[in-house]
Amino acid sequence: MAITLRQLEIFEKVAKSGHVTQASIQLMLSQSAVSMAIAELERFADAPLFERQGRRLILNDRGRQLLPEARDVLMRVRMIEQYLNESVGEPVGTLNVGASTTIGNYLLPAIVGDFSRRYQRAKALLHVGNAQQIERSLENGELDLGLSEGPPHMRSLNAIPWKQDELVVIVGKGHEWAHDRKASIKMLKNAAWIMREKGSGTREIFEAAMNKKGVCFTIAMELGHTEAIKKAAEAGIGVGCLSRIAVQRELDNGWLVEIDSPLDLQRKLIILTRNNEHPTTLLKAFLALLEKTNN
Repeated sequence: MAITLRQLEIFEKVAKSGHVTQASIQLMLSQSAVSMAIAELERFADAPLFERQGRRLILNDRGRQLLPEARDVLMRVRMIEQYLNESVGEPVGTLNVGASTTIGNYLLPAIVGDFSRRYQRAKALLHVGNAQQIERSLENGELDLGLSEGPPHMRSLNAIPWKQDELVVIVGKGHEWAHDRKASIKMLKNAAWIMREKGSGTREIFEAAMNKKGVCFTIAMELGHTEAIKKAAEAGIGVGCLSRIAVQRELDNGWLVEIDSPLDLQRKLIILTRNNEHPTTLLKAFLALLEKTNN
């Protein structure tokens, strides 16, 4: 029996999601086909690669050792495919683009759609996560390109400035700050903050701005999605700090109120690539489209 690339792809998806069902949806395969591929790999290894905990599959030590090798093979195959496709002189194939939450939810969908309309033989798949997740996925080869907020934390990645952005302090229209629309250092210190999770670029910029002013603060609620923070702030639960891009609609409609503060909340959105990587025609085409939209 020979190991196939499809089996390695299925193994990688199951390892990442921990569920046969999720992997089957992502790969557009039946659950039985995914289970069979994993079973064949385990027969080839003559040992399990996962521990079964109910419906969840967790990599054991053998599986963890195999995963980076499988990812390396899959990345190399994708590079070969893209290299061969470049002979037609136009972007061809699938580009895996990762973006942190603000960029992925509010900026990239239109750009990805434009890319697909321009290049009929190419497509970009958008993966959204927090800044740390995007960096890790780009470094290990799951992504071809990343977009994030703030400087990268991994030396293996190259950062290209893209757009200027700013965070804004927000409250619901019924909040006590909404009348004067400004907050002092003391008010910021005593506020009940609603924040993104650790690893979020927005959270990192906010914490750096507060630390620069020497403000100790309390996080009353930690939420993993921008929309949840907006709704909590609208409901008067506390004070949020989010990208202007993400809250402009709510500010325009009066559902949220922008609060002036002494914090420096300016930031740059960046494009991330792997260092020393030769960009393919496909990647160059997407980068050129991003460059056109950097204002």
